[in-house]
Amino acid sequence: MLTAEQNAVLTETGPDAPMGKVLRHYWMPALLSRELAEPDCSPMQIKLLGEDFIAFRDSEGRVGIVEPHCAHRGANLFFGRNEDCGLRCVYHGWKFDVDGNCVDIPTSPPDIAEKVKPQAAIRALQTREFGDVIWAYLGDGDAPELPQFEFATGRTTI
Repeated sequence: MLTAEQNAVLTETGPDAPMGKVLRHYWMPALLSRELAEPDCSPMQIKLLGEDFIAFRDSEGRVGIVEPHCAHRGANLFFGRNEDCGLRCVYHGWKFDVDGNCVDIPTSPPDIAEKVKPQAAIRALQTREFGDVIWAYLGDGDAPELPQFEFATGRTTI
């Protein structure tokens, strides 16, 4: 029988929990591809390993999974507009791409905006689409190879 402490070590998946640190070194299935069916579709709120994110498909069909709050005033990006290869915050119009880069600050003069953009980036997860699933990697650094599951490769093993 597990103690309460042992159970916590094995089941808690937050960023600072031991098992959470382990699981962040693996790809996580985040969504089915059909849930973000077309470019510039509505963003989705998702939760992975106890963390909240916003998932969206940009105008070029790339998938982004980013932290849910704008770097400017913390507005929830779920209410933003998915347009022109980025998610635009509904509050002051800052726009973020699938890599979390701030690509537009329409409320600032261009010279100031260019200085602020690099500092305004938000956290973005590495993503891949494989086997009609959108996979997310929550860890730092380079992600490992995607798991080669039969359903995704079309190959069967006996």
